[in-house]
Amino acid sequence: MAGFLPLRSDLLSGVPSLMTRVLQISDTHVGFAKRHFLDNWRKVQAWADSQDADLLIHTGDVTLDGAGDARDIPYCAELLQGLDVPWQSVPGNHDVGDPDSLAQPVNDARLAAWGEGFGTGNWIMDLEEWRLLGLNSMLIGSGRSEEAAQLAWLKDSMAGAGTRRIGWFLHRPLFIHEPEDPDMGYWAAKPEPRQAYMDLIGRHDVGLVASGHLHKSHDFELDGVRYVWAPSTAFALRPDQQPGMPGESRLGAVVYEFAGRELSVARVDVPELQMFWIDDVLHEIYPGSSVS
Repeated sequence: MAGFLPLRSDLLSGVPSLMTRVLQISDTHVGFAKRHFLDNWRKVQAWADSQDADLLIHTGDVTLDGAGDARDIPYCAELLQGLDVPWQSVPGNHDVGDPDSLAQPVNDARLAAWGEGFGTGNWIMDLEEWRLLGLNSMLIGSGRSEEAAQLAWLKDSMAGAGTRRIGWFLHRPLFIHEPEDPDMGYWAAKPEPRQAYMDLIGRHDVGLVASGHLHKSHDFELDGVRYVWAPSTAFALRPDQQPGMPGESRLGAVVYEFAGRELSVARVDVPELQMFWIDDVLHEIYPGSSVS
């Protein structure tokens, strides 16, 4: 069993230098008590184990309600431990809360629970010509001390990348259309805290920013940076529930191949996933909620 990877820079030192194959999954939303998407998780696990990959990265919302149900985090951590491919993860709003939420704000208890199940939300994976960095996007705009600490860590980690190109993996995207986006509410980072991260991207050789959260599949390039949104493996939102949002309403995953300084990206289907639409299950999995 591969399991959670400790944080060392030499984790992939045995990977052949010609190519490193990395899988990205996101928004699996598995719950201890509400297992609507567990069958889809089993199919994702089977698919991932068949891919001959060097690493799997989960970009958050691992849980259905880890921020509200204390059982979800350890339950989902155990599920990921069942993977045969080494893995890393970053937290989403359903895992540790949201800085803008009154009901489930990011707080000490939620961050501690995530840390116990999955380790820190910040990690480094060095490939031969790339440095991959995991970020906790739920700290962005929180005003917490961990937010400043993460930004300082990120600056140091990027400065220490040497000649490697840099890839970021986080849950909530920094922006939807362009870095100058106004406040997009729930969907993206707020403009003011976003700027510090965009400044770092502008100062370094960042080749990839990969995220989840939107339950949309999308891939675009801006100023030499590839921005990739991984779809959910659990459910999608209908286009009229995300008006003006680019990308495809589908389920699936993303496969990256890092070969030297080059990067290829494939947004792929996972065989036999059952398609759920949020409005079909919302009343069961999030009672009292509505899709805005």
